[in-house]
Amino acid sequence: LLSQGINVLILNPVNDNAAAALVKKAKQAGVPVVAYNQAIPNSEVDYYVTRDDFKVGQLQVQAALRMAPKGNYVLVKGDPANDIAKIESEEWEKALKPYVDRGDIKIVSDQWHKKWSPETALNQAENALSANKNNVVAFLTANDGLATGVVQAIKAQNLQGKVFVSGMNGDLSNCRLIVEGLQ
Repeated sequence: LLSQGINVLILNPVNDNAAAALVKKAKQAGVPVVAYNQAIPNSEVDYYVTRDDFKVGQLQVQAALRMAPKGNYVLVKGDPANDIAKIESEEWEKALKPYVDRGDIKIVSDQWHKKWSPETALNQAENALSANKNNVVAFLTANDGLATGVVQAIKAQNLQGKVFVSGMNGDLSNCRLIVEGLQ
């Protein structure tokens, strides 16, 4: 793109750390850079545009509480090196604290997932369901990829529509899961 003479580079990085090299190349070429949705550490972008990730975490908990105000919850966190994952997790814990302190909600599994791995989310969900004899009412899930793994575990236990599953990003396959009542 830089060799084509673009006027601005907008990056929505999959790997925020690797994107720093792209920012450096763009800056050397005199091209302004906009980071979209994901901060790019160790780089000097011109603008950063994102959603309110604090609010996303709060809204996920509010939705879970509407469906399941009491019971066993599972926290399926994103990549621990990612700022969005950290923000979302902190908001979940802050919003859930009064319910946990009262004993209405018990966090039965709480795990980070490097590289946002749906496979490790599936493993966490299977283990949480097994350890609690399927007595889990909500999975707070950091993104749609992780939610896909969780939904797979829920379907295997025939719990579709009985367990809350959050997500984030609106991936097409996950929008279908929403329509089907699985997420």
